[in-house]
Amino acid sequence: MKAGRKKQELTEKEAVIMNMLWDRGPMFVREMVEAYPEPKPHFNTVATTVRILEGKGYVSHEVFGNSHRFFATVEKSCFRDNSLAAVIRNYFGNSYKSVVSALAEEEKISVDELKEIIDLIESKNKGGSENKSEI
Repeated sequence: MKAGRKKQELTEKEAVIMNMLWDRGPMFVREMVEAYPEPKPHFNTVATTVRILEGKGYVSHEVFGNSHRFFATVEKSCFRDNSLAAVIRNYFGNSYKSVVSALAEEEKISVDELKEIIDLIESKNKGGSENKSEI
């Protein structure tokens, strides 16, 4: 992504293309069209979306004769973390507790999964607290 640019969220169509590039590596537009499930978008639609992503700084290209092969310029994990933070900030008042509560209320997370999360947090806290002195 270009320095000094504010991170922008992806549209659904942009996210499909980014996931292709993250999962498969560099691709030509025709390969992206082929990878789409039915109904496949028009070549020009995919090409336009890729150019928008390039303008946002998420994609770049290398030239092969008259063709361009596109590749992601940001890692999926970095983008995922930033996107998750934006969702939590915009829809949950920047409260991770509210996110977990919503998942529990909608039965999207099980008790066992919550216990695993608690165990993970406790083990991380134990590792960090060994280096802290008590007051």
